[in-house]
Amino acid sequence: MAELTTHVLDTARGRPAAGVPIRLYECRGDERTLIKTTETNAGGRTSGPLLAGQALRVGVYELVFGAGQYFRTQGETLADPPFLGEVVIRFGVADPSAHYHVPLLLSPYGYSTYRGS
Repeated sequence: MAELTTHVLDTARGRPAAGVPIRLYECRGDERTLIKTTETNAGGRTSGPLLAGQALRVGVYELVFGAGQYFRTQGETLADPPFLGEVVIRFGVADPSAHYHVPLLLSPYGYSTYRGS
């Protein structure tokens, strides 16, 4: 089924990252259009797909994760500005009938992502 999903894992604490603010943008050239704002739940996931069905189109998207805000709520002492205030992942959707899963493995000083299933 065509959909875009994500989840965030806090690798510094070894658990799902609950309460991470997320913004989803569609990118066309130099323009970005905000499509959705949400945050992760107790399982580190969003309450549903970020996009599904015909809303998922061929194109370039950005997920912006509020890493600094999340780590501050966890009691982490961060520099000002934090090393990772926001994590921006820009990715392309070539097959809008496919499932695109973009997980984020996050710590205060590093992150990793990949196309999951």
